[in-house]
Amino acid sequence: MDRILQGTPQHSNGALTIVALAQEAGVPRNALTQRHLDLKSDLYAQGRARGQVSDSEIRLRKQIVKLKELRAKDATELAQLRADVAHLVRVVNQLTVENRQLRGALSQPSSPVRALQAQPQPNERDAT
Repeated sequence: MDRILQGTPQHSNGALTIVALAQEAGVPRNALTQRHLDLKSDLYAQGRARGQVSDSEIRLRKQIVKLKELRAKDATELAQLRADVAHLVRVVNQLTVENRQLRGALSQPSSPVRALQAQPQPNERDAT
């Protein structure tokens, strides 16, 4: 543990982790995580006391920043989608009103509105 904390590891990458401590001590990792919890706690306590931050904490902090950025981006996109929905609802309502007016005018005998003949739609097979 002293070699890791001093920055002079001999058998590990020197990270402030249980894996590195186990490699440095030449013992299996589960020996530290299951039988010697005091050493695990001591490693992290001494690292914090010296102002060192574990690699896993650094990695997690970076991930938190990325997730916050994604959340902000999603919130912006969601706000835009909600505005789009409101706009589309207004457009659909306006088109419904216009459609009713045109159908009403079409039913009048003296109306200048005339129904168009439906054009046959080409099949997908015909298009290829």
